[in-house]
Amino acid sequence: MIKSLRGRLFVGLTAMILLTGAIGAMFAYNWAFGEAIELQDSILIQLASLAQNASFSGGQPLHGVDEDTEVWLIELGKTPRGSGDDRQLFTLQEGLQVATWKNQPVRVLLKTRSDGSRFAVAQLTAVRDETARGVALRTLLPIAALIPCLMVVTALVVAHSLRPTARLARDLDARRADDMTPLPLLGTPSELQPFIASINALLKRMRLLMDQQRRFLADAAHELRTPITALSLQAENLDSVALSKVARERAAVLKQGMHRTKHLLEQLLALARHEATPSGPAEMPLASLDRVAKEVAADLVAEATDRGIHLGFALVEPVMVHSEAAMLAAILRNLLENAIRFTPRDGTVDVGVYRENDIGILQVEDTGPGIASADMDQIFEPFFRGSRPEEEGTGLGLSIVKRIVDNLGGEIALENIAGAGRSGLRATVRLPVAGDSDSVGSEEVEKPKGSERTHS
Repeated sequence: MIKSLRGRLFVGLTAMILLTGAIGAMFAYNWAFGEAIELQDSILIQLASLAQNASFSGGQPLHGVDEDTEVWLIELGKTPRGSGDDRQLFTLQEGLQVATWKNQPVRVLLKTRSDGSRFAVAQLTAVRDETARGVALRTLLPIAALIPCLMVVTALVVAHSLRPTARLARDLDARRADDMTPLPLLGTPSELQPFIASINALLKRMRLLMDQQRRFLADAAHELRTPITALSLQAENLDSVALSKVARERAAVLKQGMHRTKHLLEQLLALARHEATPSGPAEMPLASLDRVAKEVAADLVAEATDRGIHLGFALVEPVMVHSEAAMLAAILRNLLENAIRFTPRDGTVDVGVYRENDIGILQVEDTGPGIASADMDQIFEPFFRGSRPEEEGTGLGLSIVKRIVDNLGGEIALENIAGAGRSGLRATVRLPVAGDSDSVGSEEVEKPKGSERTHS
């Protein structure tokens, strides 16, 4: 069963065209065949009129009329004579008859002259039918040529009529998951407008639900941040109190849990803040991507060193983009924290900031295990931690990065690094540059302490 509306319309209209064409062709063929037979009868009548006052020797062909018509003038005399066929013809009544002559069916016209002599004008039935069929078939040629043209026109009309539907589908497919802008009604067929209005009403309800979810997420994270901060301070104060070894171990677990909870709340607040950002990249101030990268990397050098990881820059070039510096810092901090968290001891994390034509590139490479291929399609979803979750992760970092990059009009791509004796993950962020990046932020590049190395 055909499920496509376009397919159903095309098949239905094509069937109607073929059926109508077949019926029309049948009537046209029969009409043309009958007309051709009548035309040949009129030729016999005209020939008989010419022979009415003249006498010819019996049974001679009249090739002078038409070489292919096979017309014969047969003199029958005043009394039956000659062959049995001639005698049989003599007994027929005047007018057009069907008879047999020389063992072949013929169409014959018998006439009697004023002197009483009779004659016949005969034509082979096979020749008449062949001529009539040829004429009839030639009348079908326009219909045979018209049917394919009508099918092509039908396909074009159906495609043109459904083009607004295809355009709406493409627009919906190209939208971001959180884009709830109503679909346009202007220029759409009236038959689609009720359907589009229903979709717009659904989008409006979904937007209200998403706004409520964001507000709840932000309010809950904000309300929880204060007591969690207070508990973290109290846990830190335990360091100055004399505790047993067991108590200190439990206090360390408590502080670790507080740190994870605080980190989760900060990520939730960041996610809610960036999801609610209404402005586009062109409306944002200028920010130096290379400067932000150096500042964030400098903040994380100590953590990387404690884990035995070498953090540094492979390449840094001046790049200016339309963004708030805090948004760029959130992108790089989340990428670096993920890289540091998953990279084993004695591993490396490389940062690159450079420009390709009108695109600013931020690249982070690590020597960790990478991401499982089955997780790639869901890695940017909130709270998704993959098939190899790390205990300190919240599953929000990459979701926040994706949201910020989308708001800035950029792209992010993750790819596993596979080579001889190495593995890792490469995260590449592409952002449109703003103006001449070479004239801004061109101060001497300073690498974070402990990262003086080149990309290997």
